Amino acid sequence: MVLSVFSFLSLPFLFGGTASGQRKFEQSKTLGLTLGTGYYLGELNPTGHFKGRLQPGIGGFLRFNLNRRFGVRAALNRTSLLYYDADSNDPWIVNRNLHFKNNVTEGSVVAEFNYTRYQIGNTKDRFAGYLFAGLSLYSHMPQAEINGVWYELQPLGTEGQGTTDGGERYATTGFAVPFGFGFKLNLGHFSALNLEWGMRRTWTDHLDDVAGQYASLAVLEEEAGPLSEMLSEAQIEREGGLDDPDGQMRGYNGLDDRFAVMSLSFTFRIDKSPTTCWNR
Repeated sequence: MVLSVFSFLSLPFLFGGTASGQRKFEQSKTLGLTLGTGYYLGELNPTGHFKGRLQPGIGGFLRFNLNRRFGVRAALNRTSLLYYDADSNDPWIVNRNLHFKNNVTEGSVVAEFNYTRYQIGNTKDRFAGYLFAGLSLYSHMPQAEINGVWYELQPLGTEGQGTTDGGERYATTGFAVPFGFGFKLNLGHFSALNLEWGMRRTWTDHLDDVAGQYASLAVLEEEAGPLSEMLSEAQIEREGGLDDPDGQMRGYNGLDDRFAVMSLSFTFRIDKSPTTCWNR
């Protein structure tokens, strides 16, 4: 997967000789301002694309259009995720009764390939679909709420991380592979709208703080504190009638979480006058 992404990213440079031989006016720089939302796939939403309590997200990017087919984009986005087990159709998930919110900040560099020739501001290249793929670095911190107060979950070690019942605490930064598709529509001589959907393939199972098994509630209370115990387990009915679910399944260990971003962006040229003659 990663190898194929790097191969995709190298395409603009493989075509660099051709691009340099084309007219200079095909190259441009654009800024974009983004509004959107996002969703995730993981323990609280195993299979449901476009599901969850969707929250607003924001971002911005700088795009270098190498020619009418290829571009490179650097972006910074903030995506908010909010999920509750209570919203699921799966009785086991509903009974688990967990929830989380997570504000994910992501910086990315992606390569874009336009299906058709496209140039922002050019009335002859008014519309194009495109594909993109690249690499990103993100940071996150899942939280859960008690009595109206939201608490950061990673420091609490809700699955025993940092206690004698578990291993090390999980990382709150990581790399991801963003990929997806979108559409570009020129609005005038120097502006355009972009509509985009993109998935982020991560290597963490902790966007939702849920990954493996329940830790011992007694150990959590003694070594991590009562908050860790309360936010670790909230089952409506405990399986087997046990007082302590230690060792029972809490999540699907080994299945990495993913998140997607859906956005609408307003973009505009920053390197040419709107009065440029596009066909000269």
